[in-house]
Amino acid sequence: MRPPQHDILFEPVQIGPVRTKNRFYQVPHCNGMGHARPQALAAMRGVKAEGGWGVVCTEEVEVSPHSEIAPWLEGRLWDDADIPPLALMAEACHAHGALAGIELMFNGYATPNRFSREIPMAPSHLPVRLADPIQARAMSKADIADVRRWHRAAALRAKRADFDLVYCYAGHDLALAMHFISRRTNRRNDEYGGSIENRTRFLRELIEDTKDAVGDRCGVVVRFAVDQLLGPQGITAEAEGREVIECLAELPDLWDVNLADWSNDSVTARFAEEGFQERYISFVKGLTTKPVVGVGRYTSPDAMASAVRRGVMDLIGAARPSIADPYLPSKIEQGHSDDIRECIGCNICVTGDQVSVPLRCTQNPTMGEEWRRGWHPERIAPARGSGKVLVVGAGPAGLEAARALGQRGYPVALADASDQLGGRILHEAALPGLASWRRVVEYREQALQRMANVDIYRQSRLSADDVLAWGAGHVLLATGSRWRRDGLGRQHRVPIPGLDAAAAQVFSPDDVLAGRIPPSPVLIYDDDHYVMAGLLAELLHTRGCEVIIATPSTVLGEWTVMTMEQSRVQGQLIRWGVPIHTTHEITRVDMPGHAQGLLRICLSSVYTPTELRVDCASLLLVTMRDPEDALHCALQARQAEWAGAGIHEVRNIGDSFAPGTVAAAVWQGHRAARELEETIEPDAVPFRREFIQINPAAASGA
Repeated sequence: MRPPQHDILFEPVQIGPVRTKNRFYQVPHCNGMGHARPQALAAMRGVKAEGGWGVVCTEEVEVSPHSEIAPWLEGRLWDDADIPPLALMAEACHAHGALAGIELMFNGYATPNRFSREIPMAPSHLPVRLADPIQARAMSKADIADVRRWHRAAALRAKRADFDLVYCYAGHDLALAMHFISRRTNRRNDEYGGSIENRTRFLRELIEDTKDAVGDRCGVVVRFAVDQLLGPQGITAEAEGREVIECLAELPDLWDVNLADWSNDSVTARFAEEGFQERYISFVKGLTTKPVVGVGRYTSPDAMASAVRRGVMDLIGAARPSIADPYLPSKIEQGHSDDIRECIGCNICVTGDQVSVPLRCTQNPTMGEEWRRGWHPERIAPARGSGKVLVVGAGPAGLEAARALGQRGYPVALADASDQLGGRILHEAALPGLASWRRVVEYREQALQRMANVDIYRQSRLSADDVLAWGAGHVLLATGSRWRRDGLGRQHRVPIPGLDAAAAQVFSPDDVLAGRIPPSPVLIYDDDHYVMAGLLAELLHTRGCEVIIATPSTVLGEWTVMTMEQSRVQGQLIRWGVPIHTTHEITRVDMPGHAQGLLRICLSSVYTPTELRVDCASLLLVTMRDPEDALHCALQARQAEWAGAGIHEVRNIGDSFAPGTVAAAVWQGHRAARELEETIEPDAVPFRREFIQINPAAASGA
């Protein structure tokens, strides 16, 4: 059923005493569930096992309160009470024939221990990695012995929880073992410092302890970052990364190799291509006989098979692609590679962990909803009736709503004013580095074309009269949004003074996305704080425009910190010589008579009355969007005519309901499709929650 060149991906791999059913390996990844939401976590991992992943791993799992990472919600295995929640996940994986892996973690200086208030420990005295005003203390020999004992105890608990693979973690600049290895964090002059043999001693001891404790039944895995991308100041694949592998080559049962820190390991598609880590990790297999797993945001089965054949890795590691499509292995196995929901590399998944809420995904709206809403990525309840559904607007929300409704079996009409499907994606995917975003459209358009119960009407701008005459029982409106041109946004609650007189020289992102290039020099004002301002700056710079940026925030694109690309965005523009005025808001726009044709933008510090004046030919405002909800308002005004037109429901979804991310629009479209003709109790909590159960005897002090 599958092309023979993909057969290699379905060969088993021996990892110590256990054996995988194939080469698909979901590496450890965070998810915003952790110890607080174990049932949601088990359901999410279980769906991946059901989807064919041969190995499914946890996120990082803390071994001791002496190193915890609150408020982030990771796993915990502090004592025996933590075994049952983690056992849920192992059981969910085993139910579908997958091996369950657990990544044991001691964070060292990477955490300030905000919850436990224990003083962090590190190889040498260091401020903690986060901005907290606290330092990690240098570890004594007794401290090292303590950590080894805690790690060993956690490994034994993992075995009791029925995990098959147990990690010794030395990656991402988050793990104590890596802090010992790196000269940046290890200034010791005893047997744990100095030479590479000494600096790897702690990791060696963790591996030996773990193999002694659980190696009879569990494979022991080392996750190691072979390069920190810091040049000679850090670990490099050419030098110390290679030396560490050489020192420990045959000790673990599996090498899981990648880059540090996390932002380098999970680079967005804007800055890294599929398989981008191969040039750093390809040397590892030549130094060990043990199997190797690596990552690189692989979505193409041909690229995966090639990586195995070329001897880069034995198992195809994935975090983000397994989130975008938990059924990726099964679809390849069944010869349905065209049905894969390919990861677009936007890192919306990362943002859930950053703010300690359940994982979400632009491509897969069911991610994080498996347990609490009962959503499955491949299955959906059949239609309750046979009523027709009209979806107006074929952007992310409308496409997903039509696709999911078609899957349910409803007769669907999808109408869009353009001759192309995609809405905002058509323009945004043309911005620098965002070509992968077209996958949001392509996956859904291909699915719709295979559905006989879905009709697509292009170049069909509908009025309220058109909708009322259509004869659809249910109407979903996904008509998008438009960028404002008056500066209204987070910082400005009223329009910026002076814009009316300068209207001909004021632009919005919609203008640039439609092909209008503002006269140079252009000042871009970022009060949106996501990707748009940086992308437009890059686009205009590459078109030869002189670009200046101002933002009320302390950095450009502040929210891109959540997607781990902020430093790359701002750093790139700085290298190009683009001036960036942070912590400045626009107070007014003047047209001075002595500077014919130029605008004078008056910028004021958000902290002081200090004013900065910038002369430019045009102003590009990236502030906020208004919903394109005129059709919705017109239909609401004619609600008395709905019954006569056979309309039971008119629902506004996506950006025309509330502008947001593409992921939010896709999720709203999917939710609308799931809830169609379902009984929704407006006052009920719309999803399941997990609660702490109070023991009355313990609460009373008995």
